[in-house]
Amino acid sequence: MNLELKDRVVLITGGAAGIGEATVRAFAAEGAIVWFADRNADRGRALAAEVPRSVFAEGDLADPMFCAELISSVLREAGRLDVLVNNAGVNDSVSLSGSPTDFMASLRRNLLHVFALAHHAQEALCQSRGCILNLSSKVAETGQGGTSGYAAAKGAVNALTREWAVALAPHGVRVNAVIPAECDTDQYQRWFASQPDPQAAREAIERMVPFGRRLTSPAEIAATLVFLASPRAGHITGQWIHVDGGYTHLDRAMTGGHPGW
Repeated sequence: MNLELKDRVVLITGGAAGIGEATVRAFAAEGAIVWFADRNADRGRALAAEVPRSVFAEGDLADPMFCAELISSVLREAGRLDVLVNNAGVNDSVSLSGSPTDFMASLRRNLLHVFALAHHAQEALCQSRGCILNLSSKVAETGQGGTSGYAAAKGAVNALTREWAVALAPHGVRVNAVIPAECDTDQYQRWFASQPDPQAAREAIERMVPFGRRLTSPAEIAATLVFLASPRAGHITGQWIHVDGGYTHLDRAMTGGHPGW
């Protein structure tokens, strides 16, 4: 299927690893011109050297000035912006026991750049009749415990997805969120490695995923983002798309190893 993304200009945050890296590769495979931002200079430069027609921007997305400069650079050098993918974020375990200062710092890491980039990109996206794709998390819907900052940020991402879909619909701009649950990212692999029995920890999580008893791959998240960015998804807006093997919504009985499943 031709997704009609050739020569579209795409900006992806947190693009050097995990879901972000998979998304850079997926858009590039469709012929898009891909810009991506990350703090990890080594991985970012290596990926840009490997992926054709990609541009890496090193910087801290928690800095509003960097966000403004990033959009300005894309528009100055590429001349347009068609797709903004707000992927960057980290489950930083800022809990209810943390201080209000810690909580606000978590929101700055996980939410501020989502607004700042959309704010600075909105005029260009209206001109191109483009789209915004926000990466959220099942934590915003299910809770997790011990991660108030991240949960609040991702809950806000869900709300902003609906808010911006309404605000930008008259301008032909679509806004959607993709919501992973248990995804096989670098961050998750590091967590497994920190456990007393990494393989047992992984298997315990996999058993809780109803469809396939496995983690979602970053490539599966990226494929959904690419489709939602394409004209093939031209009448989809304001949606929260769960790519999670049924983890968030299917009956909890399915996690119990019933012999029929």
